[in-house]
Amino acid sequence: MPKILGKGKFLHLVQDGNWEYVQRANARGVVAVVAVTEDRQLILTEQFRPAVGRHVIDLPAGLAGDVAGQETEAFATSAMRELMEETGYIAKKLEHLADCPTSPGLTSEVVSLFLASKLRQKSGGGGIEGEQINVLLPSLRGIDRWLAKQVAVGKLIDPKVYAALYFVKRRSNPAKPASSRK
Repeated sequence: MPKILGKGKFLHLVQDGNWEYVQRANARGVVAVVAVTEDRQLILTEQFRPAVGRHVIDLPAGLAGDVAGQETEAFATSAMRELMEETGYIAKKLEHLADCPTSPGLTSEVVSLFLASKLRQKSGGGGIEGEQINVLLPSLRGIDRWLAKQVAVGKLIDPKVYAALYFVKRRSNPAKPASSRK
């Protein structure tokens, strides 16, 4: 049985046998949204992250089940809420892509990735009170060069961005069925 070694407002330090890891408190999971506009721009966010001391470029993302009275909110609903809060975009369609551990040697956290489509911008986004989120809209055509420039000026790229590009590329260029390969 895991033993709680320390409790914070948002995190618990847990020991399970010889293993120590961090567990989220007051949330059921994490959601992240892969959203591409009609003109082929990937919707990203940027904010300063104290844990790494730098600005981080990421997908629109957030916690599921962390809102009082909405502890059992469906992950898809959380994903739609986070997309709207952080970027100002709403999606008519949302599809679950994958569930991925964020850092399985350090935390029990698993992020559920969703693909948002049929997007419409409703506001400027920016997050909720206390958040200072910048919305970024790089073109998919030059995304590799754009990401390299961001790194060159000292920003970090969250790995979920690279996962998003994998899913976007896979959707744009689906693999041929094995029977049609030569």
